Amino acid sequence: MLKQSLLYLSQSPTAKRMVTGTPVSRQMAQRFVAGDTLEEAVAAARVLNGAGLSVSLDYLGESVESREEGEAATDMVIRILETVKREGLDANISVKPTQFGLDIDPEFCRRNIEMVLQRARELGDGAGEIFVRLDMESSEYTERTVALVEALWAEGFHNTGTVLQSYLRRTPDDLERMIALRARVRLVKGAYKEPDTVAFPDKADTDRMFVEEMERLLDAGNYPAIATHDEAIIDAARRYVWEKGISKDSFEFQMLYGVRRDLQARLREEGYNVRVYVPFGESWYPYLMRRLAERPANMLFMAGSIAKESGVSGLARPLAIGGGILAGALAALAWRRRH
Repeated sequence: MLKQSLLYLSQSPTAKRMVTGTPVSRQMAQRFVAGDTLEEAVAAARVLNGAGLSVSLDYLGESVESREEGEAATDMVIRILETVKREGLDANISVKPTQFGLDIDPEFCRRNIEMVLQRARELGDGAGEIFVRLDMESSEYTERTVALVEALWAEGFHNTGTVLQSYLRRTPDDLERMIALRARVRLVKGAYKEPDTVAFPDKADTDRMFVEEMERLLDAGNYPAIATHDEAIIDAARRYVWEKGISKDSFEFQMLYGVRRDLQARLREEGYNVRVYVPFGESWYPYLMRRLAERPANMLFMAGSIAKESGVSGLARPLAIGGGILAGALAALAWRRRH
């Protein structure tokens, strides 16, 4: 029921006004999404760069329904690349294949991504191509995304890589495919709701596979991104690279914009490379609500990060913020029933 309600809210303009009108939920939205515009994302990136943190810009949007939308997304991403170059930002970009029309026509999608990669290559101007990562979506897209990276590499586009999710049972095989290419991988736990036949249902198994796959990536040395806020896993990575004599410059930690900023700063102070994933765009509201619908417990996780940074103990603060979002949701649903 909660999941379906959140999905409804993600598509409702009235619900958006009501939910974002709740002070604590507005605080959360502003905390975890850089803004509606590229200019706001650039401003956030400058602040992060000033703190010694790299950035991955993500123009929100996915599952376009027309070729015109796919072409518009391609144009926007090229504009982002040109802005990164012009502003001298320490940034790469992340894109979703469905944003470029994967559901419409795989070849159409591939041509759009090739245009982006070609422009990223041109903008490198001898200083290294701008890296463009293909984000991973639900398991429905896993094989198509991995195969797309392989096809792009075969065409000579080596400035791209992808994301693998440790909770998927197939990930060890996909990991070897990417290592064989020497493509860069961002390793995440995974947040989409998947059947037990596809993904591990227990968190302990997901965490165990994350550590095993993380170690494999660190050994392979293709500049992996360890994307987690789990301090136990971060500590495991730190121990592993120390024991194996792996350079801190040979990988990076990645974290979400607005999540555990204290931990981001601490890792950077210790000499680790840290990149912050910065989402922006007018689709921020449905993006946030869909993420919560995929795993409603994320409300407390996100709210809890604020509590950890501010040193607040106990559950009072995260419960208040999570409850604020639920209050806005209930208000929107009540409006829906009346109308």
